[in-house]
Amino acid sequence: MNITEIMDVLPHRYPFLLVDRVVELVKGEKIVAYKNITGNEEVFNGHFPGAPIFPGVMIVEALAQASGILGFVTTDTTADDGKLYLFAGLDKVRFKAPVVPGDQLMLESEVVAVKRHIWRFQTRATVNGKLVCEATLLCAYQDRDKV
Repeated sequence: MNITEIMDVLPHRYPFLLVDRVVELVKGEKIVAYKNITGNEEVFNGHFPGAPIFPGVMIVEALAQASGILGFVTTDTTADDGKLYLFAGLDKVRFKAPVVPGDQLMLESEVVAVKRHIWRFQTRATVNGKLVCEATLLCAYQDRDKV
């Protein structure tokens, strides 16, 4: 999926759209996507001047957005259908290395379980094959008008 196809699925837009491309997607199973980290990211104005590090919370958000794409494609819906995937919980979040401008953040997510409207994803982010973050994400799939 290219950026236009991603924007057809997700509700996010610049500067908070954190998935640039999807390179692999198996409905109901897994997704592999990436985010190119550039020195032009607005977040680097304050995190940190002179030592830019992509915030861990933004890495987790990128993983959640990739997971959302997987969920939307699996259910054959989009945000335009009035649906959203919202954080319901984060478990076992670990940050292993900093992410800096010039890195390509690879995002991987696998569906672990779906019970009612709660999805559990096992996620990991890597740079050049090195693990930089891992987390179990719980997402609630719900109608936008119930938020």
